[in-house]
Amino acid sequence: MCNILIVEDEATFRRVIVQNLAKRGHQVREVATVADAVSTVLEAPPDLLLLDLNLPDGSGWDVMRALQSREIAVPVIVLSGGVIQPSLLSEFNPMAHLSKPMSLEELFQLVGRVDQTLETTDLERSPH
Repeated sequence: MCNILIVEDEATFRRVIVQNLAKRGHQVREVATVADAVSTVLEAPPDLLLLDLNLPDGSGWDVMRALQSREIAVPVIVLSGGVIQPSLLSEFNPMAHLSKPMSLEELFQLVGRVDQTLETTDLERSPH
């Protein structure tokens, strides 16, 4: 299962996602700011980052810039309530972009893709 960090300042929305992912066996950590997101990833990089773009102390793009500058690569699913500039999507190349309100099922499918990739990588590393 995935180790997921969700960066979302809307507490109710964040709680719903955290509870649903935890029920599916994922380890989920949660933060609400750019500063907390960067420090949490630096302490223990997750397998997947669910990243809101509008945060109280900056944007999700700031989180991705900070990680890139430290050469930390984490798959990112961007969560956004507004229109995203195509240039930013191509600059940061997140694995996916989901518009709010979103289908939880669509989110779970994307998380499942990351989970499958992790399982495949683990199988390739294990001795035969």
